[in-house]
Amino acid sequence: MGGPGLCCLASSGDRPVLYASGQSILIARLVVHRARDTTRLASIERSHISHFFCQVAEAALATQLKPHQEKSNFIIKTPKGTRDLSPEQMVLREKILDMVVSCFKRHGAKGLDTPAFELKEMLTEKYGEDSGLVYDLKDQGGELLSLRYDLTVPFARYLAMNKVKKMKRYHVGKVWRRESPTIAQGRYREFCQCDFDIAGQFDPMIPDAECLKIMCEILSGLQLGDFLIKVNDRRILDGIFAVCGVPESKFHAICSSVDKLDKMSWKDVRHEMVAKKGLAAEVADRIWDYVQCHGGVSLVKQMFQDPRLSQNKQALEGLGDLKLLFEYLTLFGIAEKISFDLSLARGLDYYTGVIYEAVLLQTPAHAEEEPLNVGSVAAGGRYDGLVGMFDPKGHNVPCVGLSIGVERIFSIVEQRMKTFGEKIRTTETQVFVATPQKNFLQERLKLIAELWDAGIKAELMYKNNPKLLTQLHYCENTGIPLVVIIGEQELKEGVIKLRSVANREEVAITRENLVAEIQKRLSES
Repeated sequence: MGGPGLCCLASSGDRPVLYASGQSILIARLVVHRARDTTRLASIERSHISHFFCQVAEAALATQLKPHQEKSNFIIKTPKGTRDLSPEQMVLREKILDMVVSCFKRHGAKGLDTPAFELKEMLTEKYGEDSGLVYDLKDQGGELLSLRYDLTVPFARYLAMNKVKKMKRYHVGKVWRRESPTIAQGRYREFCQCDFDIAGQFDPMIPDAECLKIMCEILSGLQLGDFLIKVNDRRILDGIFAVCGVPESKFHAICSSVDKLDKMSWKDVRHEMVAKKGLAAEVADRIWDYVQCHGGVSLVKQMFQDPRLSQNKQALEGLGDLKLLFEYLTLFGIAEKISFDLSLARGLDYYTGVIYEAVLLQTPAHAEEEPLNVGSVAAGGRYDGLVGMFDPKGHNVPCVGLSIGVERIFSIVEQRMKTFGEKIRTTETQVFVATPQKNFLQERLKLIAELWDAGIKAELMYKNNPKLLTQLHYCENTGIPLVVIIGEQELKEGVIKLRSVANREEVAITRENLVAEIQKRLSES
């Protein structure tokens, strides 16, 4: 029954009996069960049990006798970088997600889900300098695991594992990043991502243009205000680094520094490049000549004529794709929302071609001022080599996709609603079943069952004899539009009173016509 050296106690009449046991917790439980008070415990012959056994038994008994001791310095809170969502917040979030997902479906995407954690080796060396932000889990059953950092790498793993060569999918799920959260800016350690990706070999830039069109549709539909989508190409960036004199071994490191230009000044970024990453100062300055440029298709044409960049094969390929992309964006009617921005880098290592990021623009106080960038709300790009990293034979599946920053959007919409004092209904209840009299619970239950069976969202009060005024106040406070009232008079006449909560008008409806009348009113509202 356990290992040697420990004992547990059972009772045979008045005589204690010892048994070998390997679980001290079992000892404690049995002693507490058999020895209900200290007198009984004291009567046990100490010669029959070890000193250790008595200590365990007495400690367990003390715990049993004092189960409600206060825990010192115990604070109830959520972990850093996480939060609960109230019913009001959940309603708002679901509306945002519904709009996003409906757009994905409108473009023909299929739903997909993957585990919240992956084998650690699946996520290793996929995120560049951000790899340190991946949450590792303790060894469980011989597998080293990590929480997923994004939804893109698991998608690539899914494609390779199932040998899928073509797919248009969307995925909504939580991801985890071990970074310093900035709650005010919608940055958390646990957050939701909404991804749309197109996998497969297609003609250049058609899927990429559709991804940008989707971003425009979602941001316009959410009515967040004016926005701009920055685009660039990693091949152009690598070409810039090459012609400026950056050693190829430092491309990823310098790209990561450039990616910080939306958060840091050029002076600080330059210092990081030179002092921390060992780049020559004159090389950094040459990079600045390029990355400060932004514009439309005219800038693409200008870069084609650049004496240094035009000599780089990679850069020319990227510029050629961007030129074609702008043609498609013009046909989609969204070219004015797109800016070719040479400072856009997207720090993740797996991007191989076009990259993009959507930012909201704060309306300036004066007409002559430039619009202010108030944060990224969507981003994405092309990653043609990621699937091949998982395939045993290195077979690639070209992919391009986007991710909507739900947390950032949610924070903006929530703050806007607080500013304007807008209220949110937390339920979708359409009808409340009420009574003005006592002993009508059975009739209310029968009536609400009829409404539920007809697909009508209905509630009642969980009391035998609720007051009518209390029931009506509940409807007004929660925004329920209709009330059906049943009492002695209504039961006698075979009718139900239907009350509009907004104008308090009541009409008598026959029982058999009640459902049809309710459905008619709901369809008109």
